[in-house]
Amino acid sequence: MTKPALFAALTAVAALGVLAPVWAQESESAGQTAAPATEQAAPADPAVASAEITIPDMVQGAEDAPVTVIEYASYTCPHCAAFHGDQYQRLKDDYIDAGKVKYIFREVYFDRFGLWASMVARCGGEMRFFGLTEVLYEQQRDWVGEGDPAAIGDNLRRIGRAAGMDDATLDACLQDEAQAEALVAWFQENAQADGIESTPTLIINGEKHSNMAYDELKAIIDAELAEAGQ
Repeated sequence: MTKPALFAALTAVAALGVLAPVWAQESESAGQTAAPATEQAAPADPAVASAEITIPDMVQGAEDAPVTVIEYASYTCPHCAAFHGDQYQRLKDDYIDAGKVKYIFREVYFDRFGLWASMVARCGGEMRFFGLTEVLYEQQRDWVGEGDPAAIGDNLRRIGRAAGMDDATLDACLQDEAQAEALVAWFQENAQADGIESTPTLIINGEKHSNMAYDELKAIIDAELAEAGQ
């Protein structure tokens, strides 16, 4: 898919207002994609999407931690799921929970299904976001399935209900076209600012890094902590 067509597929969610008809359309690939976000077509009027809605960063760890790690990831990216199940869990145990790392998770929308998953994850607010993220990655193969939009929609609703949200709440979130537009504009702005072209990508104290083994990640963080006198 070309990058302008990809952006159009994402914003079509908001344009239609209701996700159910979108799920009924012909499926696109739900696997990992790596189209450079910096080259995507700009939204027709990004000011409309972002002027009234502020998309908050989802954060774990101490606000004043000496090291800040920003992870850019897609919910439909298998490499991101693998990172979340291994490196992220160890990072959380060793550094985030210890107050040494402030961790920020930013969603990347390389396909429309990743956007839908993000809308469900954020539907539960900050209290449920990371728990839903955990489930979305653990069950990624199941909810993505064969890439059928209708099935993915049903699976995402099931995950939302299991997290304690009712159908009315999920409907309100998934039919919020202004939120969808704002999320896409937010993603594009972040991706352009940090040069995000693949997932997962890490920004550690302002420096960009591609996916890496935990030992490599630990060495970088330990060096940053040593420089900060920790």
